[in-house]
Amino acid sequence: MTSSEPADAAKALPTNVRFVLITVFLDILGIGLIIPVLPRLVASYTLQADSQAYWYGAIVAIYGVMQFVFAPVIGALSDRYGRRPVLLICVFGLGLNFLLLTQVTSIYWMLVVRAIGGITAGNLSVANAYIADVSSPENRAKALGKIGAMFGLGFICGPVIGGLLGEAHIHYPFYLAAAVSLGNVVYGYFSLPESLPADNRKAFHISAANPFAGLRGLAHLRGVGALVWVYALTMFAQFTLQTTWVLSTELRFGWTPIQNGFSLFMVGVSSVLMQGVFLGRYIKRVGDANAVLIGLASSTVALSCYGLANQGWMMYVLILCNVLAFAAGPALQGFFSRAVDARSQGLAMGSLTALASIMSVFATLIGTSIVGQVSHFPKGSVLLGAPFFLASTIQLMALTLALRHLKKSS
Repeated sequence: MTSSEPADAAKALPTNVRFVLITVFLDILGIGLIIPVLPRLVASYTLQADSQAYWYGAIVAIYGVMQFVFAPVIGALSDRYGRRPVLLICVFGLGLNFLLLTQVTSIYWMLVVRAIGGITAGNLSVANAYIADVSSPENRAKALGKIGAMFGLGFICGPVIGGLLGEAHIHYPFYLAAAVSLGNVVYGYFSLPESLPADNRKAFHISAANPFAGLRGLAHLRGVGALVWVYALTMFAQFTLQTTWVLSTELRFGWTPIQNGFSLFMVGVSSVLMQGVFLGRYIKRVGDANAVLIGLASSTVALSCYGLANQGWMMYVLILCNVLAFAAGPALQGFFSRAVDARSQGLAMGSLTALASIMSVFATLIGTSIVGQVSHFPKGSVLLGAPFFLASTIQLMALTLALRHLKKSS
């Protein structure tokens, strides 16, 4: 890489992008802090491994259900009132939710609190719309990749710290996550400029913000077609992986929150390497379509290998070998973003978030149910990898659909 390339890359994105990227990083940092310990918090109110898996699935699923319903509403509100106020309100709600999780006294109250938290979980769709506002169509996938890189950075720092704090006390990661999110509100209030000019705003109609109407709208976007199903299947596979990872590694390898935190740290490293460092040059070299296909193929193979791994160290190696998979998401989002006008980016990104959310519900309920069913098998049994085999099969279906659609479009 020449010395001029970093400067060129920096100039390709407007200066105000850094504000929303820092906001997203702090947001994901807070989420990353609680991932290694949330199953343990659920376990403190349950008795058996299968019961823990089912309740954990319910708690993650209810969050996704509420996100599915409200993400398009939040995206449409940002099209009407601007990205800045909606984003700040959502981040405040996230911080409050982390704080409330330290005060629950039963598994039922935890379910209620997570449901409330899902309402304001549409903040990332607003962040994506913000990035779409301030980037040119040809740089859209690269710009959206910066959001993915912030996910990676958040996962580099959050899970490791959360795992360490969780060893000391189960509530410490939640207190820190609340502090980070509420501090993020203060930072954004003083530093985050508005990205959507008043003359580009559109009236809010609740009928248009219906998540099912939004999904129908995505399916009819020019040049998108079957990519809606590709995105849905990919999200299903990825959420199956995410929601069963900690449960599975505890069962299979006896991992503690620290070890799970470190594995998520490795996920963050892979994400940042691809989406924060190499994505622009990679997409320029192979193109958006090939970035999608190569990423889905890499993920399909990696998911199968996760299920077959019989030693914990193998998981770390597989994470690093799967780095190309992190290019698929931004490239897919770029196809959707370029197909809508500037006044509808919030609704479009909200609809994508809603689609991801409903897939997370199905993936969580099915994935954790599978974990519960196989939890009685001994360590080392290949059947303990069942949720990863399911995810790999679904990802292969997404790859097949993407290949057919992109070949027709080329």
